[in-house]
Amino acid sequence: MRADAPPPAQRRGLGPRLCTGVAAIDTMLPLVRGQRIGIFAGSGVGKTSLLAQIAQSTGADRIVFGLIGERGRELRHFTERALPPDTRARSVIVTATSNETALLKRRAAWTAMAVAEYFRDKGEHVLLFIDSLTRMAEAHREVALTAGEPASLRAFPPSTSGLIAAFSERAGPGSGDQGDITAVFSILAAGSDMDEPVSDIARGVLDGHIVLEREIAERGRFPAIDVRRSVSRSLPDAATPAENALIGAARRVLGVYHDAEPMVRAGLYAEGADAEIDQAVRVWPNLDAVFGETGLKSVDSAFRQLAEALENADTGDAGRDA
Repeated sequence: MRADAPPPAQRRGLGPRLCTGVAAIDTMLPLVRGQRIGIFAGSGVGKTSLLAQIAQSTGADRIVFGLIGERGRELRHFTERALPPDTRARSVIVTATSNETALLKRRAAWTAMAVAEYFRDKGEHVLLFIDSLTRMAEAHREVALTAGEPASLRAFPPSTSGLIAAFSERAGPGSGDQGDITAVFSILAAGSDMDEPVSDIARGVLDGHIVLEREIAERGRFPAIDVRRSVSRSLPDAATPAENALIGAARRVLGVYHDAEPMVRAGLYAEGADAEIDQAVRVWPNLDAVFGETGLKSVDSAFRQLAEALENADTGDAGRDA
């Protein structure tokens, strides 16, 4: 259960882009085969629904779920209602609910990774979900402090960093005849604090981070992805030059709108004072609607929607070229 990662000099690079069915991810935050990403979220902002949507739409040979520290009543709800029969038929679920011991929670995460490695070694593409990496780290903290290790990282022991790095490195592209493990780790960022120890460590070792924002969820847009604060490290290689230009144009619009939003909402901005802000205010509702789209069948359809949302904004040469 505590195997080494494949030799780094022999591992393949990241593979082709995957369709997740989520417009915000398929356009602005692409997920590719063998990538390891983190979903950073507080409680009650739609994290579980997003994981289920990715599982349903991503064409992996096997899906492995490691549900660590979840509420017991959610297990059957997730497996029987969130996952359709065809997705459930190719899935393996390893769980240790919140009432289990810290030792068992940590072992459950290692077991889920070992199961994913088993199918990877058979040459299959595995989609691995660990929900959540934070609860695994908290279980490790309890074990380590009981064993006498000092607390130094806001009550987490120094070995937490090594635990997360070693665990996440086991996922990713394989070597030789092996398949790949595309991994999605959820991180509980209480109060959207991206600088707490587990979030900070995970952000540094993973290949991207997707931030779910409570304010977006409270106004009813799901998935509540804050595209402006999220990053996929598979870019720019995962997209074509035209797609990268479109992504850049959309990010510029989001940046302009975010800077101007307080003035606009307070009524301090008069239309016509700045052409760039006028365009951002006009196009932002369209972009926000696109980022709430799920169930898409292809990456191309997601980019078509993004292009249509931007068509009324003059985003410069890159936007026109895209």
